[in-house]
Formats: sequence, C-alpha cells, structure tokens
Amino acid sequence: MIKIAICDDNIMELKNIVELINEYRLSKNLNCEYTIFQSGFELVSAIEFNKQSFDIYCLDIVMPVLTGIDVAKTIRRLDRSANIIFTTCSTEFALESYSVRASNYLLKPIIKDNFFATFDELIDRMSIEQEACLVVKSSMGIEKILVSNIAYAEIVRKKVLYYLVSGKIIQSNQIFSHVCNQLTNFPSYVQPHRSYIINMMYIDCIDALKITMQNGSIVPLSRDKTKEIKTKYLDYQMEE
Repeated sequence: MIKIAICDDNIMELKNIVELINEYRLSKNLNCEYTIFQSGFELVSAIEFNKQSFDIYCLDIVMPVLTGIDVAKTIRRLDRSANIIFTTCSTEFALESYSVRASNYLLKPIIKDNFFATFDELIDRMSIEQEACLVVKSSMGIEKILVSNIAYAEIVRKKVLYYLVSGKIIQSNQIFSHVCNQLTNFPSYVQPHRSYIINMMYIDCIDALKITMQNGSIVPLSRDKTKEIKTKYLDYQMEE
C-alpha cells in the first residue's frame, strides 16, 4: 500500500490531482490511498502531532502561512526517504526545491503525461529500494538488512559494523571491500575513508576533514577525497 499526501489550498487544484491519481491508480492497478490537506499547517500537524507518514507528498509551493517549502523542511527532519513532488505556477522556486531533495517539480496546470511519467519513476524507484537488501551473517545469525536502513558501515578490527537508522548496530565477519562493492552499486553510497562507507541520505553536513551524520556520528573524510565526496553529494542532492 502506497500512501500519498496531497496538499494545496486551491480546491480545484486538489480535485485535479485527485482525478489524476485515481486515473493513474486504475491504469497501473496500483494499491494506494491518498489523504487531502487544504493547508500546510494541516499537513504539518498531521505529521508532527498525529504521527502520520506518507510515501509520496504532492505539495503546492505557494500557500499562506506555511509554504510547500516550509512543509517539505518539516518532512525532511522526520523522513529523509519520502518522495516530495512540488506543484506550482512559477519556476522561481525550482532552485529552492533542491534544498529539500524534491523528487520532481511540476508546473500548473499539471499535464497528465508529465504527472504519469513522474509517478512511473517514483514507483519504480520505490520498488527497487524496497527489494534492495543485504543478507548478513552476524552474531545473532542470518539477518536481512534493507539497504535504505543503513546510515553507514565501518571496519573495526576485521569486523564490519552496520549502523542502522534505528540505532541498532549489526556486527559481521564479512570482508569490508566486498561490503563496499555491494553498497556502491546504489547511488546513495560513497566511501569517504578507507574504513567507512556512508549513505548520503543521512548526511547532516560535510566539513574539510569530517562528515557529520544525522544521528550525530562523526565519520572521517580523507583529505584527498574531500572534493570528490562534496561533488558526489551535491550531484546526489540535485538528482533526488
């Protein structure tokens, strides 16, 4: 079940998006549900106080009190992997949308072909992410780890430690170079240091010689890799 949030202060625009989603759902035989919000404040309240979460957010940018960008920043504080689609009548916010890693930016009036193409891309990506996992032999036995749940991994005294977003740490006797080869097949992973590989989805900031993760962990950054990692992170943000 894919959960979609639609937020727009214009009733007619909401109706149009709902019609497009219903048409897309029927044409693709997609199992999904959507919830309508008529203001950014209403959606933020649902996220922060009612603990609601969604896989895809369709956000109008120009709304009173809380703009779509404001709402997206709240979403990103709580969920780095959710897909955000901005809808707007103007291109002036395109650059700002990159700061919250928007998946796409649709101009109004929304054209059916553009809407369907955007959802095709998102659904394909979500399917890949849901299926992508590592099978790891740990001290607890055989464990399956979703690739999207790994914040970073490091090698310590010939042991590979996986640091999960949940805070759990899984220890394995795998060969670290093999782990790196597996994870670098996914576009969100980079190796900033010979002993670490990280998921760029969970980076908080990059300094000259270190990377701070969202959980507060510090990952060393090799001096000769600083420019490369910063470029890859910028490219990743732009693509997302």
